[in-house]
Amino acid sequence: MSQVSDRATLAARAEAATGLSDFGDPWIFENLDTLIPVLNSESELTEVGVAGAETMIVTALSNRLRHVQLIKDHPEILDEEIDVAAVVVGLPRTGSTMLHRMLSSAPGMTGVKWWEAQNYAPFEGEAAGDPEPRRVAAKYYLDYMLEHAPDLMSIHPMSIDQSDEELIILGLLFSSTMIEGMYYVPSYARWLVENSRTRCYADLKEILQSLQWQDKGRKGAKWVLKTPGHLMALDGVLETFPEAKIVMTHRDPVQTVPSYCSMMTTLYHMASTVDRERIGAFWEKRLAELLDLFMSVRSKAGPESFIDVRYTDTTTRPIEEGTRVLTEAGIEVTPEIVAGMAEWVEANKREGRAPHRYALEDFGLTRDQVEQDFADYRAAFLGEKVPA
Repeated sequence: MSQVSDRATLAARAEAATGLSDFGDPWIFENLDTLIPVLNSESELTEVGVAGAETMIVTALSNRLRHVQLIKDHPEILDEEIDVAAVVVGLPRTGSTMLHRMLSSAPGMTGVKWWEAQNYAPFEGEAAGDPEPRRVAAKYYLDYMLEHAPDLMSIHPMSIDQSDEELIILGLLFSSTMIEGMYYVPSYARWLVENSRTRCYADLKEILQSLQWQDKGRKGAKWVLKTPGHLMALDGVLETFPEAKIVMTHRDPVQTVPSYCSMMTTLYHMASTVDRERIGAFWEKRLAELLDLFMSVRSKAGPESFIDVRYTDTTTRPIEEGTRVLTEAGIEVTPEIVAGMAEWVEANKREGRAPHRYALEDFGLTRDQVEQDFADYRAAFLGEKVPA
């Protein structure tokens, strides 16, 4: 069985593709040099999976090369003022995507678009203000994903022009839960927590400055960021964006854990043969760990930096919840903002999408196990009594 090539080989491919050679601060290579052996030893990659992993790495390194060159050519990018009003977090499957897209679509707000997350740095020869080549590349990739994982749209609907997670950008820095969301890499997940949780955020801010500079229409807009992956490094988020409110979405892990395991099975099986039981065993513990990290940072930072949102409120009264969140984030909610949120909700109803079906037992898990592992979180935020 073939294996993912070494870093030097893949870096050479990125250099050849871009005609560039300056990767800037080489810190990401420490992450990549740790990741590649884990991909080869743990992930059970198919031939398609090996090719996909190499493409992901070359794409990441190519973006890095183009971004470094862009900053050299236009140092004024680093003068851009990034106003991050809110950072939506919460476990996957807690309504965070709906809330984020609704908020970021409102007038005066913005978020990272799916197409630009895939390639955050302009292609060579791309005309200023015309990112169509990157949109075309993103559409091609999304079509590929849906061809090989047709259930994905019922689990996590996507469009290249919708706001999506900066998790993807952090993944291209080999620094987020995107990596473990694409490939079964428990050892790498552990290494990230212990060695490289927060240093990617300075780079993320610089990339947001670049995206704002590229799109002049974003000047003065307030950013709404989002990814459950931020739970791994909320201290880094708060340090980098100190004025932002952390918006934590809450839903019982008894529902979220099997839902996310189902999504991970769909994504993993595009590239590997790892079985459902190992997927369940890893993600049940990993999600519990992410919440433990969240509660630890929250206890130190204090409640004033956080806004709590219940899943049932986002699904039953989204406009009211969106208004509350923006108000608590210090934003004046105008009639135009309310209308923009309402327009998004009307255009993105679940009707027409197939139901997403899942059960704990599909992944070798039990309700008692989940209730025990998430007991502290459930007691603190869902009003559930901690089992004796």
